Order: sequence, then structure tokens, then C-alpha cells
Amino acid sequence: MMRHLYCTAGAGMEELLAEEVQHKLCASQVEQIPGRVFFCCEADLYTVTQLKSAERLFLLLRKAEPISLPKNPAKAAAVIKERVVGDPDIWKQALLTWTALQKELQSSQQRGYKRRREEDEEERLTVADESTHTLTSSTHLLNKTSEMDKESYQHTPSFRVSCRCSGVIARSYTAQRLSRIIGMAIKEHLGWKVDLREPVFEVNVYLSDDHCVVGIPLLKRPLASRSYMKHNGLRSTIAWAMTSLCPKQLNDCVILDPMCGVGAVLLEAAQEYSNAVFLGMDTETSQLQKAAENLKASGMEGRVQLLRSSAIEIPLADGTVDVVLCDVPFGRKFSCSSDMPTALPHLLREMERVIRVGGHLVLLLSLQLSAQLKKIICTHKHNQHLNSSDTNNVHTDPSNICNESTDKPKALTFHKSSSEALNTPLLISSLQAQRTHKVSLGSTDAFIHTYTKIQHSH
Repeated sequence: MMRHLYCTAGAGMEELLAEEVQHKLCASQVEQIPGRVFFCCEADLYTVTQLKSAERLFLLLRKAEPISLPKNPAKAAAVIKERVVGDPDIWKQALLTWTALQKELQSSQQRGYKRRREEDEEERLTVADESTHTLTSSTHLLNKTSEMDKESYQHTPSFRVSCRCSGVIARSYTAQRLSRIIGMAIKEHLGWKVDLREPVFEVNVYLSDDHCVVGIPLLKRPLASRSYMKHNGLRSTIAWAMTSLCPKQLNDCVILDPMCGVGAVLLEAAQEYSNAVFLGMDTETSQLQKAAENLKASGMEGRVQLLRSSAIEIPLADGTVDVVLCDVPFGRKFSCSSDMPTALPHLLREMERVIRVGGHLVLLLSLQLSAQLKKIICTHKHNQHLNSSDTNNVHTDPSNICNESTDKPKALTFHKSSSEALNTPLLISSLQAQRTHKVSLGSTDAFIHTYTKIQHSH
């Protein structure tokens, strides 16, 4: 059966989500607006819930032209009743579709539980704990679905409204006030029961200067919330985007994250590619421990190898890695003790060294570090100019790098005894830019940069 759905997405993720629903779901009528991607598909709901770039999943009730509300509440209610609520038959049909999808999801969850139980028979006690939680959740869902069936039959389902608004309409009405007005309109027009505490389902309304969107969430838990992440690091959707933006498929590749932290980037890549070899490095023992716990929770223990090592002295031979994926630390939450602007040129040189010719580098950088990156990785034209001026690129000199103790991790530090190391920029000409993609991390923005190594470093 064809379903009309939409997903919310973080700023900058809409294009990637649109590509993902087309590729994984064979979706049609794909349309993106800021923060949302609309599509139609016949894929089963479980497959839809495996989308990696989406935040939340909704059943679409209405997508209409923007509305203009009068300041008089009574007149505004009339407009909402006509433009937002509309035809009662559409809502009744949506209610039936939502109920069927809940049953479908419950059935797929039960099948998944049975399959996991058979696969993990050797870890019976652990599975028993998980099964209790799964069974409790499934029982709760079953009760809700049964309640839904009963209420659907009686035509009095309970609901609440969650509204987001922006633009002109937000200057006259708060989201809370609009939620009340819309809720009353639905109650009066459809006879449904308002329940703010434990409704059977929620109605989400988005009003802006350009759009009017009404939908019902299909899941309580966001798609972006990965159950296998016991310790959160980089947001999973952004970690997945880094893998997605790599210029090649990653199966049969050696993939390195030299600053892996809790392993978010490698876990997303490992979920997508089953035949690749993954290696994560970090100087912090505590981070590697958290990464190991995340790997265990995700069942990826045997597929991702962890190593305590510095990113400026990667213990690998030249050209042994196909892809380097790296979220370079920045910001208050994920910054490290190093002076990252000073360290960045040396980090890039070491990453470039271990990548084979034809391999790829994918970096997530702050706006500040992105600006610095352009000065480090010179273009072919810039490199020709340097060569014509008899200016040689400066390369990493091991004598200028502090040797790291194998017993205790240190911050990235560099000897500055050489005036050349202080005053001469370290340039890299063997990497060719492929794509730059801006994404939002909530309180700040960042860029995902992708490069291909086109030649050996000189």
C-alpha cells in the first residue's frame, strides 16, 4: 500500500535524506523543504524506520499553502477549522492508516526480537534482560493499539496537538496558543477527545510563511536516537552523513578514524558496510572504553578494532588506508586539550600520509577550522604557482613533533625551536577537493569536507 509520509531533518540534512529515501525506499514524489522531506513509498514500516539521516517519522495528513490568521481568536479558529483541519473523512482515513501501521510495526518488532533471541542464545541472561524490556514495550504498544482499535470503533480517539510556527504568524500567536486553538477545532469538528497527558496519538502542525504541514508521528522515539549508542558523541545523523558523503562505496575498504572518541562515526559506517575493515584510534583511554561499550551494545565488537594512539603519529605504513573519516574536535562539549588550529596542519599531513592514492579523506570541521583548511590544502593552480616560484612545500618533520609516551596520553604539542616551523605554512597539494557540505550541530554549524588523494606527497 502506498503511504504518504514525511521526515524531519536537521539543517543541511534535507538533501541527503531525500537521496536516502529514493535509494533505500524507492520513494516517489520526493520533495524537500527546510527541515522536512516528503515522500510516498510502499516499503514496509520497519524498513522506513531504518533511515539514518532522518530525525522523526510522520504520517502526512495535510500539506497546504500557508495560512494567514486574523488576530481575532474566533475568526482565527474558523480559518483553522477550514484550512488546517479540513475534511473530516481525511482524518478518519488517516486514523485507520496510523492504526494499521502501528500493528505492522509491532509485528516487525516481535519478529526482530525472535530472530535476536535465536542468534544470541549463548548469551541467554543478557537476552532475557533485553527481552523483558522489549516485551514490556511491545505489551505497552499492544495495549495502546488495542485502545486505538476500541476508540476508533467508537470514533472518539484521544489526541493532543504539538505546534511549531515561524514567520508572520509567530508574531501574533505563540505555539502554545495555536495548539489550543487547533486542538479545540479538531475536537469540535471531529468529536475527538483532548488528552494532554497520555493521548493515543499526537497531531503535529507546522505553520510558516511558506508552508502548512499536518502529520501524526509514527514513533515515540526519534529515528536519530540509536539504541546501540550507550555513550553519545557526535549526533548519529551527522556521523552517518560523513559516511554517505564519501565519494565511493566503502565495502572491502580499510577505514580509519584517528580521533574516534566514543566511536560514533565508525559505528554508523559499520552499520552500512558489512565487508569493510574499521580501525579507531584515540589518545584518551576513557574514550576508547566508551567506544568499546558502544561496539558491544551494537554487536560490532569483532568488526571495529580500537587502538590507543596519537593522530599525529599514526602507527600505519604509508598508503595503507582507503578512507579516513574524522570528526576533528571543536566546541565546548567535544574540544580537546590541544591547540587545534596549531595541530590541524600536522594532523592533515599524517592522515594524508596513510591514505593510498585514490583513497578519500572526510573531515567534519568547525567554521574556523574550515577556513584554515583552505590555507593548508592548496589547489593545483596554487601548487603550480609555488613550483614556479621555487617554493617547496613544508612537510611534517618528526623532529618537530613531541614523542608521545606509550604509558600516558598527552595533548597534541609541537616543538617550536625552528623558525621555519613557526613562520612557514605547511601546505598539502596531493588532496583534491570533492565536496563541501554545511550541516547544523544545534548550537553551531560545521562543514563536512571530502577529498581524494590524487598523487603521492612530495
